[in-house]
Amino acid sequence: MPRDLHSDYKEPSLSGRYITLNQLKDNWLKPLSTYSNIVGKSVLEKDIIALTMGTGPNKVLMWSQMHGNESTTTKAVVDLTNFLLSNSEEAKAILDSCTLKIVPILNPDGAEAYTRMNANNIDLNRDAKTRNQPESRVLRGLFDSFQPKFCFNLHDQRTLFSAGPYPKSATVSFLSPASDAERTITSSREEAMKLIVAMNQVLQTLIPNQVGRYDDSFNENCVGDAFQMEDVPTILFEAGHYKNDYHREQTRKYIFYALWEAIRIISANSSTLFNVSEYFNIPENEKLFFDILVHNAHLVNTKLEKGSSMGIRYTESLDGDFIDFIPKIQGRGDLSGFFGHKVYDCSHENDMRSILAEKKILKVLNSSE
Repeated sequence: MPRDLHSDYKEPSLSGRYITLNQLKDNWLKPLSTYSNIVGKSVLEKDIIALTMGTGPNKVLMWSQMHGNESTTTKAVVDLTNFLLSNSEEAKAILDSCTLKIVPILNPDGAEAYTRMNANNIDLNRDAKTRNQPESRVLRGLFDSFQPKFCFNLHDQRTLFSAGPYPKSATVSFLSPASDAERTITSSREEAMKLIVAMNQVLQTLIPNQVGRYDDSFNENCVGDAFQMEDVPTILFEAGHYKNDYHREQTRKYIFYALWEAIRIISANSSTLFNVSEYFNIPENEKLFFDILVHNAHLVNTKLEKGSSMGIRYTESLDGDFIDFIPKIQGRGDLSGFFGHKVYDCSHENDMRSILAEKKILKVLNSSE
């Protein structure tokens, strides 16, 4: 795999966590009118735009920002589109074999407000059965009219996930959703699993032991489960945390490579080269990480019991056009078995100095009893 491929196609107009429809329209989408069209409207009458590329029989439907505050995969699909339209020999071969329909932002209202929900405060990924929301009807309409052979459901996940019970962040996670309560391994699930195995093999060369697998409990209200019920191989992508990458520019790259590998395998019809059993070797996600883990916090806050540890996770808040990361106490006491993206031990002089310099963290620690 060419390790610098992503840097060649990374879209310079997009960065950070706050990605909106207007940002796409103002820059990236302007020269792409040949490929893009409005396929529907959101609750607040914002455009839902899809791009269609390629002429091949292997149809792939992918959508991002179903949850408005999950933007990493949007950046990655924009980068992927730049690659596909590059006229490179590899891109042309893919577009000869595949037709791709990409919805960069399914929930433009949520994207602008930086919320998971749409403007009616509905989680679109729990609206697959009733389809009460206009965005859900748009997606289902695309599914019915396009009749894809593969679906990619693109999301972000929180920083708390580890790849198994280990001190490794789940930087990317996957799932081949169930299509029934028994979680039967159907042919469509198998096909999705093989693609996940292929993507995992590539990612292990880049982020070893930092790929996780989601629990496959069945929920017919979830879009991935609903499309899998239609015997269409569907994959959930989850963009997670990489060290010191809260704006998810590194994770963006890894999602790009995962998407690149998946469409490469689809275009070559080579999924038979991969073994379903290896899918189950990918460790299941566990919720074992704090953003900041502070040991011996009683040395900062004397109201705490001696030897107490404090676990801090950030909440995200929109401030103008930027995302503010606000620390909140999410765990206290004996936190053995948990990990931190940053770890401080207040009994160590250097760590204590670092804590005292972190005013927001210090305030949170001192406000806890």
